[in-house]
Amino acid sequence: MKGFKTIAVFNYQHETVVLKHLLEQEEIPFYFENETTLSVVPFYATALGGIKLKVHTTDFERVQSIIDNLNSPLRIV
Repeated sequence: MKGFKTIAVFNYQHETVVLKHLLEQEEIPFYFENETTLSVVPFYATALGGIKLKVHTTDFERVQSIIDNLNSPLRIV
């Protein structure tokens, strides 16, 4: 898709589930390249370069912020 850029790469489909939910909740257009192929044949992950999260360049910073928040340690108040 034109104007979309890879922001993250995952090796397994289960790593994308929470992120997919958050992006849908924020109504950010995205797609995962190779997701279907690797759900059928997970051993191709290395050969295909993993599951690539593609987002539009206008949403790149918002998505990067969401990913950074997921990678930060859990804080319990």
